[in-house]
Amino acid sequence: MEMRSLYAGTVLPEISQLLEEAMQAYHDGDHAEKLLKKAHQLAPSALPVYFSLYKFLFYKGKLAEAERVVRSALEESARQGGFSASWEQLTPESSDWLAHDSPQHFYLFSLKALAFIRLRLGDREECDKILEKLRFLDRTDTVGASVIGALASGIL
Repeated sequence: MEMRSLYAGTVLPEISQLLEEAMQAYHDGDHAEKLLKKAHQLAPSALPVYFSLYKFLFYKGKLAEAERVVRSALEESARQGGFSASWEQLTPESSDWLAHDSPQHFYLFSLKALAFIRLRLGDREECDKILEKLRFLDRTDTVGASVIGALASGIL
């Protein structure tokens, strides 16, 4: 079976098809969400599915559910990358954070998503703590956490 490469990894063709159908059905939120959840059920460890699902939920304004999916994505990417899922415990030595097509990079990207969700939910304190950790782990800002920092500071 051929795998298809997407952001954050590869998926089987049937999972890729579900993600594509969900994207095309974006205007029909209930249908698109069902497709994404089906993809997640069929491929519970596929990072591209987590990415698609939490982005969809975020843009549909389902922030609490998006946060739950992001936190699950952090756990799964940490498991795949072999490091602690607890962002508070991570250091630059915990993993190779510069490996762009890796669970580590996906973890950083998802941590940025968590910071944005916490900001949107009005939890500036946790948002700031997450952004501080991202500056520590991702010193060259490869995932663009500085944009969330600028939003939090009211610059953007």
